[in-house]
Amino acid sequence: MRVAVACDHAGFPLKAVVIEAARRLGHEVLDLGTNSTDPVDYPDIAEAVGRAILDGRSDRGIVVCGSGVGAAVAANKMKGLRAAVLGDVYSARQAVEHDDIQVLSLGARVIGPALAQSVVEAFLQATFSGEERHVRRLKKIAALEARERE
Repeated sequence: MRVAVACDHAGFPLKAVVIEAARRLGHEVLDLGTNSTDPVDYPDIAEAVGRAILDGRSDRGIVVCGSGVGAAVAANKMKGLRAAVLGDVYSARQAVEHDDIQVLSLGARVIGPALAQSVVEAFLQATFSGEERHVRRLKKIAALEARERE
């Protein structure tokens, strides 16, 4: 799987852990920055990851900012993307299996490296179940998104 990873300055210290976890599982990583603790705005990194997914350069994405919230909010503004701030293994797996999320958002100031690694692994190892009830709910989300953009 191709995984786009990006962070803002607050997320920079955790980015290496995220990339290593993805590579250890055999995934190809597209590192979209940032590469320092110099200030970067989280909407920009969320857009970079979202564009990589929407353009077909990546299958999934991981964004890291201070809390994870801002990057997730920004990613969710992109039509067709589903992102979530996740801080536990169960939710990371279920978010993919039931909600078919493409973007994992992590809060570097909230989650430690060991837990972040486990969450990334659960997110990347999960697959969408395709069960009818989940497909039906995703269609409702898509319809809601379409109505709100009119």
